[in-house]
Amino acid sequence: MEIVAWVEPVRQLHVSLVLASGALFAARGVAVLAGARWPLRRGARVASVVIDTVLLAAGASLWTMLQMNPVRDAWLGAKLALLVVYVLLGSLALKRAPTPAARAGCLLAALAVYGTMLSVALSRHPLGAWRLLA
Repeated sequence: MEIVAWVEPVRQLHVSLVLASGALFAARGVAVLAGARWPLRRGARVASVVIDTVLLAAGASLWTMLQMNPVRDAWLGAKLALLVVYVLLGSLALKRAPTPAARAGCLLAALAVYGTMLSVALSRHPLGAWRLLA
């Protein structure tokens, strides 16, 4: 089977995992703020790691199949930089921020970054939806 035949199924997998990862993160974040313990238990953490690992593998596969480069393709570079910010804010939101108010702020900021990553991917522009304000 040619590589071209794999692009659409891998893209669909990637998009599905993006949505699953975001939904799980949002649910865990809200539950942490509500005082639930399940978001920090092993099962929830493992599910998150598995989803995100397969998501990253699907994304890297797409880069290879489509011969993309985060340096040349500025929107992809922006998305990867935002991913680092999202991961850091997510860590603070779920566990590391010192107060519930700080966790709530980090959760909102992480979700805003997630939304920006989606808009960057959909528009294939480094500013995503923010370009409308520029």
